[in-house]
Amino acid sequence: MLYALMIEDDPDITTLLVNYLKKYDIIVTAASTPSTGLTLLDSNDFNLVILDLTLPQMDGLEVCKLIRAKTDIPIIISSARSDINDKVIGLQFGADDYLPKPYEPKELIARIKSVLRRYHPAVAKKNTLFVLHQAEQIILHNNVSLSLTRAEYDILSLFLLHANQTLSRDFLSDNSEAISDESSTRSIDVIIRRLRQKIESDPKNPRYIHSIRGSGYRFSG
Repeated sequence: MLYALMIEDDPDITTLLVNYLKKYDIIVTAASTPSTGLTLLDSNDFNLVILDLTLPQMDGLEVCKLIRAKTDIPIIISSARSDINDKVIGLQFGADDYLPKPYEPKELIARIKSVLRRYHPAVAKKNTLFVLHQAEQIILHNNVSLSLTRAEYDILSLFLLHANQTLSRDFLSDNSEAISDESSTRSIDVIIRRLRQKIESDPKNPRYIHSIRGSGYRFSG
């Protein structure tokens, strides 16, 4: 499950995207004003921000700048403003992507997946038992490099990046480049089983990767 903050003052767009993203295990908390959005960002753990530019109280570009000053959370600007200067300034202020309206919601899903694949939050580095090095595509466990297949690396990386969150099999499959779209999500169970053999002292009573009945898996570091 992913959690997104959407700062958007158009109620029709908000309703559409909230309902659509929920189908992809993305729970959206909507804010219609910058002040509400910034307050929510301070008091909740989100995985990304979807930000409109034409907002009451404050221009979205300034909101982008304030968010980036607070956190390295991914920011996707979603705006009807087509001026190239807005796009350039938005990216300079720290946005990770700029999606001009109108667009099909499925394109937003693709942009979210792309941004999150590139995102390496500092929290993952603070895990003393597991250390993720995305540039080298290696994961250390107790300071020892794990021998992982590409699919195992992808899945364990997702767990580290979304620790203590329940991730569905569809989410894990969709966000792993090593798992084809045609593969059964049950192949995730096979990969999980192999990962447990490699990182758990007792794979039948896992300490790290927990099965959540009817939902998927949760990683506890």
